[in-house]
Amino acid sequence: MKIEIWSDVACPWCYIGKRRFESALAEFPHRDSVEVQWRSYQLDPTVPGHYDGTELDYLSKRKGMAPEQVSRMFEHVAEQAKGEGLNYRFDAVVVANSFTAHRLIHLAAAHGKQDAAKERLLSDHFEHGKDIGNQGYLTALGHDLGLPAEEIAELFESDKYAEDVRRDIAEARAIGVTGVPFFVIDRKYGLSGAQPADVFTQALNQAWQEANPLVAVGSSDAEACGPDGCAI
Repeated sequence: MKIEIWSDVACPWCYIGKRRFESALAEFPHRDSVEVQWRSYQLDPTVPGHYDGTELDYLSKRKGMAPEQVSRMFEHVAEQAKGEGLNYRFDAVVVANSFTAHRLIHLAAAHGKQDAAKERLLSDHFEHGKDIGNQGYLTALGHDLGLPAEEIAELFESDKYAEDVRRDIAEARAIGVTGVPFFVIDRKYGLSGAQPADVFTQALNQAWQEANPLVAVGSSDAEACGPDGCAI
């Protein structure tokens, strides 16, 4: 079973959704048969490489939201994140364009380390105040992940994986994704948002049963027991 997840590393609900999905997957009996692929998405492609201002300032000015409204939103999201064991620090978040970070995730995927890259970027952005658009930070992260140094350098010397990121974003549009996180199971089921873990559990079970139906063998009138007793 294949699960594709469209997500942005600058999306607070995407990290919460990742944790809730992981909780469901950990309890799924067939988890070893599940392939998870992270797909790129950008909530705001127009963010500059470096934004001079806080996350509150960014949302207030660029999104037209009142500062008080943004602060209440931060409190709500941080409380939800805390429930998943995450420590959001919106006061320390560095607003940055996530495009190159997505390219790094694609590079990590080529070396079997996509999930590790996604996890670090989300945690560093929301919990540790790292600049996910900074070349020095992304280079250091690539080294931490054990990616080849020459391939990390190539990200900043070329547009490698840029088309992969754009293709993911275009595909999201084509299948009707309007917000993230968005989970697609076997290209049959779509779940939008950071759903509760039990919703993911239900979707995983239903998708698995449909892909692997039980086939009855033998006679249907063989002796058996039921609620009303046993056949004689």
